[in-house]
This record gives sequence, C-alpha cells and structure tokens, in this order.
Amino acid sequence: MKIIFTGGGTGGHFYPIIAVAEKVNQIIDRESIIGAKLYYVSDNPYDREVLFENGILYEEITTGKMRTYFSWRNFLDIFKTFWGVLNAIFKIFSIYPDVVFGKGGYGSFPTLFAARLLRIPILIHESDSAPGRVNKWASYFAQKIAISFKEAASYFPEKKVAWTGQPIRSEIEHPVSRENALKYFKLESSLPVILILGGSQGAELINNTVLDALPKLVKDYQIIHQTGVGNFKNVVLRAEVMLYKNPDKARYLPFAFLNPLLIKNASGAASIVISRAGSTLFEIAAWGVPSILIPFTESNANHSKQNAFNYAHAGACIVIEEMNMTASILSSEIERIIKNREVWEQMARSAKVFHKPNAATKIARELVDMALSHEK
Repeated sequence: MKIIFTGGGTGGHFYPIIAVAEKVNQIIDRESIIGAKLYYVSDNPYDREVLFENGILYEEITTGKMRTYFSWRNFLDIFKTFWGVLNAIFKIFSIYPDVVFGKGGYGSFPTLFAARLLRIPILIHESDSAPGRVNKWASYFAQKIAISFKEAASYFPEKKVAWTGQPIRSEIEHPVSRENALKYFKLESSLPVILILGGSQGAELINNTVLDALPKLVKDYQIIHQTGVGNFKNVVLRAEVMLYKNPDKARYLPFAFLNPLLIKNASGAASIVISRAGSTLFEIAAWGVPSILIPFTESNANHSKQNAFNYAHAGACIVIEEMNMTASILSSEIERIIKNREVWEQMARSAKVFHKPNAATKIARELVDMALSHEK
C-alpha cells in the first residue's frame, strides 16, 4: 500500500497532512498492513524532522505560483509549473501510489495533475469556507472531498462531499491542565493569560498592535506571544523599550515559535487567544478557548475573512478587521471578554461545539480503504 500526500508549502497545508499521516500509521500498525509506504510530494519539505518522525518519504517537485494580481513572475512560473508537471508524472509513475491525498495550494497542482493522468484515486481536503483554485479544479475528478467548514459544501459535487472537520495533530489537540501549564511557564495563577498566535511566520500587524498595548496589558494580564522567527529580535528589542523599568515586565513572554510542547502548555494556560483566521482557528476550537481573530484583508478569494466570520457566527470568537486593529480596540475587546464571565463561558462552549473531533481519523480510514481497494 502506497499513499502520497501533497499540499502547498505552508503550515496550514503541511500540519493537517501530518495529522492524517499519524492516524494512517496507527491503522497500519493496528491492522498489520505489510509494505505500506507514505510519501510527501511538494516543492519544499517544510519540516524534514516531522516527516522523518512519521516515516514519510519526501519527493521534491518544482512548481510555480499563479498570483491573482499582475506580476512578471507569473510568466516565469508558468514554465516552472509545466516542468513540475512533467517531473510529477515521472515520479508518480515511478511510485505508482494507490491513492493521493491533496490538501490544496499551488504545491499540490503538479501531483494532482499527474494522478489524474495516471488514473490514481484522489481524496482532497479543503480547510477554508470557500475552496482555493487547485481544490476547486481537483474536485471535478477527485473521488472523495472532505471539508472543514460546512459552508464549503456548496462549492463541490454533493455526492462526493463529507463534512469531517479539520485534521489536528494529536500532540496539540488536547491542552494540559491550567495548573500544570502555569507551572511550566512559571506564571501567576491569579491572572488571566493572553495567547497570541501569528503563525510560524508571525503577523506584523498583530505584533505591532500588541506592542503598542503592552504597558496597559501587563497590568492585568500575562502574555505568551508567538512573534514569528523573522520578527523575534525586533519584537523583543521593542518590548524591552516599552516595558523599561515596568514592574510587571516578567508577565510578557515572547517566543519566536511555539513547538508542540510549548503550544500544548500555552493552550492550557490561555484565557483568550488572539490569532489570524487560518487553520489555527480549528485548534483554538479544539482547546475550547474564546478568541479574537484578525483576518487578512487581502487573502485569496477573501478566505481569511470568510473563515473568521463563519467562526464568529458560531459564537466562538469576535472579529477585528485590519482597518480597525488598534491598541485601544484590542485592549477593550480583551477586557470585555475576560471580565464578563458569562460572555467568556458562552464563547468557550461555542468553541467546543464548533470543534469536530476525530477528523484526522475519519480521513485516514477513508484513505486506507481507498488504497486497499485500489490494490485489488
């Protein structure tokens, strides 16, 4: 049995793939499936260590990104994509998998194109409220389509779609207890904790707004801030200036990146989460923590804003649009949620209701069944 995973080179595509691969490996072990091999095919490995830990072989292909705005790079990327398709056809034919799992993004296009030509069964998963261009195209020939938002169902052929929810890695899906989390970070038990997530690359707007609000926030709250690797030094230097001689400066804890152990503890400590509106919102829902989402104004097909407002309609968060994102507005919304226990508890309950557990298990089961059926 051979399964290929493919997706664009971002954490939003990569980590759900890892979540599914973890469950596939569990099924392989439990059912003693002989000769099973898992592959990840994309234009970059994203995290080689995680691939190795899950026994996933990496195969690299080139691909181009077709931007929705005018750019001379689009012309160059046409040739990169063409070469990537040829490369993918050769590699997919060499591997000849039993099923391909596509997570979307430009990085998945060559592999899905090759799988289509070679008549290999395809299962795709869409994380957004409305599909990206690659998944929309792939939906016409994919055998199965899994979605995270039920609102996405209307974009796909009805008989192929299953609302599974979002695959989440088991190591971060369930937070540690608040008591243990506070001990881990050496935080005070009497003060709420704000967890700020800008993604692995950080979010400059969120970072700047938090820094502007920092002197006010540390008076009443403790803050765990994922700044993004590229922004870390600048944020730390600015925070030192903002909190110079502030008696509460120890309440601010910046991190370049939160690995699974850190995020498991940070989510356990968090009283509220501030984040973008990508696939992270499904992790927030799994934790059952109220949140403030700041969607990208200019995301592909307005996905970020649609995601945020669909989550807000479920009652689990409030949305601050980028044009309204100021230190005073952010501070007042944090205070409104945390200091009104009824509001906080309602949002926490709504987050837990929104979460669909076992998404990775459901998708993994379907992948294995498709692969075993194709083998016969």
